[in-house]
Amino acid sequence: MGRHNRLMWVGVVFSLAAAGWSGQTRAEQDQHEARRLRETGQILPLERIVERAKAAHPGKLLDMELDRDDGRYVYELELLDEHGVVWELKYDAATGALLEREEDN
Repeated sequence: MGRHNRLMWVGVVFSLAAAGWSGQTRAEQDQHEARRLRETGQILPLERIVERAKAAHPGKLLDMELDRDDGRYVYELELLDEHGVVWELKYDAATGALLEREEDN
């Protein structure tokens, strides 16, 4: 392998390591923030929201996010129901109230 190719691979490895490091740090920050919000009672535990979602649409949880939307925290879930339909559900993270439900086409 020539000097140019070695330098190129070193650059690629460094770039990937840097990207992974910063992504991990952001994910850790998000996880700590969610834990703090839950422990201080500002949001409900995710498990409670998933139970509500699965009661309305039995199936498999595909994805979940905790976002800040219009000044409040919102759990956004995607569920695959027993009929193969994907549902996008949004819940107020503080109250557990269903804010939005739609079929994902």
